[in-house]
Amino acid sequence: MSNSLEFPIHFHGLIIHSDGRWVRSFPNDTIPAGTNTLTGVQSKDVVISHESNVFVRLYIPKTPIPTRKLPTLIYYHGGAFMTESAASPTYHRTLNLITTESNVIVVSVNYRLAPEYPLPIAYEDSWEAIKWVASHVGGNGPETWLNDHADLQNVFLAGDSAGANIAHNMAIRVGLSHEKVFNVSGVIMLHPYFGGKDPVGAEAKRFKLHKEFIDMMWLLANPSGNGLDDPLFNPGMDPNISAFGSSKILVCVAEKDALRERGLNYKKVMERSGWKGKVELMESKGELHIFFLFNTSCENSCLLRNRICNFMNPIRCKA
Repeated sequence: MSNSLEFPIHFHGLIIHSDGRWVRSFPNDTIPAGTNTLTGVQSKDVVISHESNVFVRLYIPKTPIPTRKLPTLIYYHGGAFMTESAASPTYHRTLNLITTESNVIVVSVNYRLAPEYPLPIAYEDSWEAIKWVASHVGGNGPETWLNDHADLQNVFLAGDSAGANIAHNMAIRVGLSHEKVFNVSGVIMLHPYFGGKDPVGAEAKRFKLHKEFIDMMWLLANPSGNGLDDPLFNPGMDPNISAFGSSKILVCVAEKDALRERGLNYKKVMERSGWKGKVELMESKGELHIFFLFNTSCENSCLLRNRICNFMNPIRCKA
């Protein structure tokens, strides 16, 4: 562990000591699924694996038209792979708004958390969710909401922070997979959580301490991996990156976020990788990391959700 950070570190219910020991002092806050009184969006939780108890929280708009299938968004929550859930109040509130504003079906994945379940378990759970969604392609899957309302020829992957990391890695797995899943229409990367042994941009000085913290959290979540240059964490080290299974990416960064450096670097890495797609970039001025989860009504949050809507459903949304 670093000598620059002040221990013990308290991070959303995790207490981390300088020798690597950790304690989860309280569970994540959760909120039940149901009908949202503000938007009319309906949601419910569905267990997709009785072996692992992994579940997804499904969202459908207030009045889906029976004869019209809607774009499907598979969403991975953030939290450094170690906190939050698909039932967290911040994600529930935000995904209710995305569902109604973009008129989409949302599948929010509740993968298992490190350190109790170290990586790559979260990636495996996330892949199981993709396969579960894909089981509905023929219209005879186990969940009627997806059979009746989801356009599985128009599927998007998205996530914030660690969830954006998962979305990226799932898109590569889709591109490499011999398993029958679906085509990914686009990937939405919100304030992505990446890293690497060598600093990029302002990580060398201004955000040096923050990089130490991010490095420590990655190694705690993935103790048996390949260190800070593990391709799961540092996309530039991934020999399979050009297999990315979608033709377009939206990368969103925040001006005052220390992870902005990694988001900007990710755009460069993808454009130099040999991948043939297009990367769009949106920067939220004056904002911090994942601000849109905590203040859903501010102007920048509304602009961000409108950009997400336009990326998935441009006919519905204003440019």
